[in-house]
Amino acid sequence: MTVRSALIWDPAVAEYKFRPDHPFNPRRLVLAVSLMESLGLINDTTARVVAPRMATEAELLAVHSREYVDAVRRFSDGGPTDDAGAYGLGTDDTPVFAGMHEITALVTGATLRAAELVMSGEVDRAFSICGGLHHAHRGRGSGFCVYSDLAAAIAWIRREHGSRVLYLDYDAHHGDGVQGIFYEDPEVMTVSIHESGRYLFPGTGFVDELGDGDGYGYSVNLPLEPFTEDDSWIGIHEKLLPEIFEAFRPDVVVVQNGCDGHSLDPLTHLRATTRLYEETIRLVCELADKHCKGRVVATGGGGYAIWQVVPRAWTLIWGGLSGQTVPDRIPHDWLNRWQGEAPELLPERVRDDPASHAPVPRRAEIEATNRRTLESLRRQALPLIRGWGLGW
Repeated sequence: MTVRSALIWDPAVAEYKFRPDHPFNPRRLVLAVSLMESLGLINDTTARVVAPRMATEAELLAVHSREYVDAVRRFSDGGPTDDAGAYGLGTDDTPVFAGMHEITALVTGATLRAAELVMSGEVDRAFSICGGLHHAHRGRGSGFCVYSDLAAAIAWIRREHGSRVLYLDYDAHHGDGVQGIFYEDPEVMTVSIHESGRYLFPGTGFVDELGDGDGYGYSVNLPLEPFTEDDSWIGIHEKLLPEIFEAFRPDVVVVQNGCDGHSLDPLTHLRATTRLYEETIRLVCELADKHCKGRVVATGGGGYAIWQVVPRAWTLIWGGLSGQTVPDRIPHDWLNRWQGEAPELLPERVRDDPASHAPVPRRAEIEATNRRTLESLRRQALPLIRGWGLGW
């Protein structure tokens, strides 16, 4: 089957930059796209580049308060920032910067453009590589995120198409902002699989966060133990995701592909390799083909090992979304182009060598804890989803 795909990209989105030493470094976007190009994974027909657009004010206000959007615009234009803290901004994590409203509206528009292409049937799958800002809330920024491109795209899909949306997030950090915005909505199921909030920002995402009101049962969280490796993480995906798709029956999948769960990431404590990203996107696409006509809207997300991990992980994501086999050898032209700028030796292969990742000492204990968490989640959440066990 030929897959029609679109990569939403323009170098302008790399202006989402807080300060030179901030870990959320947009250079990673340029590196990833250049690796895709070097490997021949972008063309003018089935795996093409599409430019983003600006999100409109109405699209921002669909998921953010008027007071918050006005404050972001004021800070963006150089206005007083004495009250920035009240909006979750002006912090070390999410500092104010000139032009922040315009560039974040462009990043939000990139994910909206991905949703438009998929829902119109122009493509089957779209990748908004600059998106995935899953910590922004209705009235405040948080965790490097100013506006929620994910929530804006989901709200647009609900408003324009009335579709049921499954939001899947396997970034190392809990997708708290998206969960909070749709916490009472039974037509949007949020599923987050992340490092436990006992050890990692934002300190949320526990099994008992199940939603409120009509949305009770439509928020699903699986907190992983620190040092979780591929086998345990992928095993959870293979067990849980088919059940979620079968129970919820989505019309479209929105998936956040943060790659900060990799063992080399400096901000988290998980032990994934590139295998996690290649196998997870393959599974998500297979389930989307089975349950929702193949519709997948994908974004980037976290990822702070910008030289050694992010380009390779997101190239594998793009390969899975576009139905292409990713060669394993990284081209010499890419290595020669970037090695002089890189502060460390760049890998020569796209995929990690399993032999280079020694198992952690507590592997069996960690896997057993994750299995118990999964079973607890299945008992609590799955019976609450409309249609579970009813055979439709």
